[in-house]
Amino acid sequence: MKFSMYPRAWESTVRELVDAGHEYIESPEDHLPEGIDFLVFNGSGEQCPEFPASLRYVQTCFAGLDGLLDAGKLTDSVRWANAKGLFAPTVAESTVGLILGLYHMHKVVTRAASWSVNERMDAETTWLYDNKTVAIIGAGGIGEELIRLLRPFGPRIIAVTSSGREVDSADESVRIDRATEEGVWARADIVVLLAPLTESTRGMVNAETLRKMKKEAILVNVGRGGLVVTDDLVDALRAGEIAGAALDVTDPEPLPDGHPLWEMEQVLITPHTANTRERMTVLMGGLAVKNAAAFERGETMPTEVDVARGY
Repeated sequence: MKFSMYPRAWESTVRELVDAGHEYIESPEDHLPEGIDFLVFNGSGEQCPEFPASLRYVQTCFAGLDGLLDAGKLTDSVRWANAKGLFAPTVAESTVGLILGLYHMHKVVTRAASWSVNERMDAETTWLYDNKTVAIIGAGGIGEELIRLLRPFGPRIIAVTSSGREVDSADESVRIDRATEEGVWARADIVVLLAPLTESTRGMVNAETLRKMKKEAILVNVGRGGLVVTDDLVDALRAGEIAGAALDVTDPEPLPDGHPLWEMEQVLITPHTANTRERMTVLMGGLAVKNAAAFERGETMPTEVDVARGY
């Protein structure tokens, strides 16, 4: 099949597809060439171009498609595949790093730049291995890899999914619309957000949700910034309703310089780097080849998107 990559051509991805027998057609800067069968897209929703009549499917380089949905580009005029699960090892590793960085008060000592915080850290450091309960909201491929990495620390793990399917590696599985009824928010010491951003999940962590959480609990968002109502999170942290937050994604994003969250010592922030562009370029080609092969066989692609659901 003929394909193009837009708006940036990653050499390794193009090479793997060409080695698999597909023909690369270079894209001009402002539009897609006619005659291509599929597109590998690595831009924002606003950068998504008009599709030529020949286009049969789009392979995106991201797991979340909320940007395309918000821009009105995610339609059923073509089939879509995303990068679901591809970055599970990197995002899971980053999540563990955020939890440990917050629990071990790395921001406190970094800001102090002084040994003088020794006594405070000695008294206030929290330990992940100390009988913690972790609720993973959106326990898909990344969630299952996260469970594997967390297991040596011995926590109780609650897997929360839209369907409520049994996640074998978790201690408990809960359907997301029963999370409150099942006391998930109230029982968790650590709440990890990995859910896609959809109409039903946008703002799911808000003032009401935060009031349900333990005062000792921390919130970790490595999903999408819009899952959390930022002003409500700021208020909850100021009021001591929860103990802290570790955020790889924010709303707005980028988080503006001078925003209150930057100044809070109980908040650890990374700039949407739980997975990096370098890892994307390394990993994307193999998935694109698998999806193209399935498409040619007339099968559902391994990461094919349900357009109606948005993921």
